[in-house]
Amino acid sequence: MVGGTPFPRDQTLHGLVLATARRRPGAVAVELDGGGRLTYAELDERTRRLAARLRASGIGAGSVVGICLDRSLDLAVGLLGVLRAGAAYVPLDPAYPAQRLELMLEDSGAVLVLAHAETVAALPDAAPAVVRLDVSDDLPAPEPVGAAAEPRPEDLAYVIYTSGSTGRPKGVMVPHRALCNFMWTMREVPGFGEQDTLVSVTTPCFDIFGLELFLPLVAGGRVVLASRPTTGDGVALAALLDACGATVMQATPATWRLLVDSGWRGRRELRALCGGEALPAALAAELLARCGELWNMFGPTETTIWSTCLRLESAQPPIPIGLPIANTDLHVVDDDGTPLPAGAAGELYIGGEGLARGYFQRPELTAERFVELPGIGRRLYRTGDLVRQRPDGVLEYLGRLDHQVKIRGFRIELGEIEVALERLPAVAQAVVVAHPSPAGEAELVAYVVTANGAAPDGSGLRRALLEVLPDSMVPSAVVGLERMPLTPNGKVDRKALPAPSRERPDDGARVAARTPLERRLVEIWEATLDMRPIGVTDNFFDLGVSSLMAARLFTSIERELGNRLPLGALFQAPTVEALTRLLEDGDAPRWTSLVPIQPRGSRPPIYCVHGGAGTILLLEPLARALGEDQPFYGLQSRGLYGRTAPLTTVEEMAAHYLSEIRTVQPHGPYHLAGYCFGTIVAFEMAITLTREGEEVALLAMLTGPSPTWIRTWGWRGAQPSLRSRFEARRAANGVAPAPAPMSAGARAARALREPRRLVGAARRRVTRAAVRVALANDRPIPEEARERFFLGLHGRAERAYQEGVYPGEIVMLYGEGLYEDPELGWGPFASGGILSYPVPGDHLDNRPLMAEPHVLVVRDRLQEYLGQRTPDAAGRTSP
Repeated sequence: MVGGTPFPRDQTLHGLVLATARRRPGAVAVELDGGGRLTYAELDERTRRLAARLRASGIGAGSVVGICLDRSLDLAVGLLGVLRAGAAYVPLDPAYPAQRLELMLEDSGAVLVLAHAETVAALPDAAPAVVRLDVSDDLPAPEPVGAAAEPRPEDLAYVIYTSGSTGRPKGVMVPHRALCNFMWTMREVPGFGEQDTLVSVTTPCFDIFGLELFLPLVAGGRVVLASRPTTGDGVALAALLDACGATVMQATPATWRLLVDSGWRGRRELRALCGGEALPAALAAELLARCGELWNMFGPTETTIWSTCLRLESAQPPIPIGLPIANTDLHVVDDDGTPLPAGAAGELYIGGEGLARGYFQRPELTAERFVELPGIGRRLYRTGDLVRQRPDGVLEYLGRLDHQVKIRGFRIELGEIEVALERLPAVAQAVVVAHPSPAGEAELVAYVVTANGAAPDGSGLRRALLEVLPDSMVPSAVVGLERMPLTPNGKVDRKALPAPSRERPDDGARVAARTPLERRLVEIWEATLDMRPIGVTDNFFDLGVSSLMAARLFTSIERELGNRLPLGALFQAPTVEALTRLLEDGDAPRWTSLVPIQPRGSRPPIYCVHGGAGTILLLEPLARALGEDQPFYGLQSRGLYGRTAPLTTVEEMAAHYLSEIRTVQPHGPYHLAGYCFGTIVAFEMAITLTREGEEVALLAMLTGPSPTWIRTWGWRGAQPSLRSRFEARRAANGVAPAPAPMSAGARAARALREPRRLVGAARRRVTRAAVRVALANDRPIPEEARERFFLGLHGRAERAYQEGVYPGEIVMLYGEGLYEDPELGWGPFASGGILSYPVPGDHLDNRPLMAEPHVLVVRDRLQEYLGQRTPDAAGRTSP
């Protein structure tokens, strides 16, 4: 049934936001959880500047602009600036493989991409012109009000890509009018007002991000953009909800489960919106006990974000998906398109104001999915969802009619993964299905018949898929089959595919638990990892489970035994046997800076210093990639998890880490490495060792610029020797010259003039106070303050450090395309020279250098330098 609820039909999405800016110019519009904010007046001015810049570049009605930005204030400015210029945007996730980004850019016809220095490297070589939003001089002064024609409500607002069953993603075209109806409706139900604050946790490439950013801006409230690390850390996310006074958060069941599993006690002021995939009854019960309101949301991208919603009063299954939002009509029909009565199961068709135009440049697919039913007389979207309608009109979701699934809220066509697998030479046939994971969520499992009949190389197939598909579409498990099971009519019988086994074959060598504590830990491991049997000498990192499962394992140990352990303890105690000793021995042996991540092997050990956050958990993939014959030790910050005061200078850290290394290796030759901030500490360690007459056989720097380079140019500059080339490239791209570096005094004066910087300074003071209280009371540093504290501490140490001259050679592995200077500013400080290797990926979360597949290139370059690999005629290397 179509409602006649009034909404601003003749407005555009950005027009609604600008109306709010005129009404509430001084109110905070957008804020970052790490500091920084924009008022509505500031947002208005910056979007006006960007729109003028885009129009000057020929951008207007009919244009499509790519947005390749991480969560930042510039993301909000970029999206609204594109709309204000009259164009549509297409969101591009920097974590996507370059091949997929290239396909999206080519398919959408994007004429320009908005990016940052950190995200430019993710773009393919064939990308169109790029405008850097982190370069302030790239934008002209605001144009006079009304100087440009406004876009029309029927114009496109965005083109957003979803998975395609044919192996090619498809772009959904959503107009302004559909978004205006949606935002206007959401203001009333579930409700959002000027007093509300929404914490945004969703990637911009997921259409529900539109609610998180635009609903607060239309309603006059505030949106707080959670950083990418915060969205993956339940403890940090819980702290953010309380710190910012959140009243609304929207998330998928996976994110809500992460929050609940972290020990979050809830927030009675919070209105929780849950959607993107089916809401489990058990999770609904947890959220009802913790939140003021719980709303279940449902809707495909093709009908503009959400089409139904319902406030849940109980968690009694089945959990309903709700009633239609305003100006939306729902139809439950049989195979012939005949409407079905209440209680009968059928396919859901959706119509109304939220209907998308169709699929970009895919008329045949549009005609297939956007149809007219007899007797209705208007376009409807055929969802492929099996539902039934209760007598009160509320819908219940029963499943899919095709091979589409939802994984962590992302809509995935299994056929697209199957096509990608069957393009690989080793695969003769592939089928992909979704199975429940150990955590109770859906995970992808690939069933493969290989071309040569051998067992499939699961890790190799996953690495190959990571080159062409987003991480969310790469199967968690690969199962080899001699042949696919078939139905009587010759089709693959998906129901007959064996579930991936959680049972491990007992080879007789597994060591059973011997003490009560070992038995209790084995029970916790088996229950949390859903894997059995587990012996007391089985290594966690050999079990093939994710880092998310590591967090859940330690949360379970704390809940069941009352012992709170850091994730870093996995390196010291990766087995039940070692973990038992650690728990029985007390705190003293847990908190050494030197951690044997992989202590076995005959080769000289490599010692790698932590990054800015102080933790070494992310170094495990490199240790694993280097192999069992390469000992690998990580150096974590003193005081990171224990009760010892942290070190505050690079020199203190270098001396402390060397003292711990010498307990393992009294004399050289030493093999040192550093990651990000750790490169500076490793550099000081190498200078100290050579000054003492010790040999340093390796000094490897993993994507870490020198302090002088950072102080002079920051993260977007270049060495003075490359300044002219840098400026020439900027000029060729129509970018104004970069401003001269600011003195420390000028930067401090500017900081005092900017309120958002004062807010950041206040938060830093609160963090430092929490650390002081913890140390004074002999307690560990609080989880929610730890990362922010160490990032600040190491940043101050970095700025204060003055490089000496290292007499040897430095091996530099840096994020390809990130820096103008391949030596990252270390050239003047290494008399033995710099050997630079560009490596795909970076030190941020969007394309992590220290995760597969990029870490495998890091491994190859290190082994090549150490003489453990030999390049062939084609430049490839082999052990």
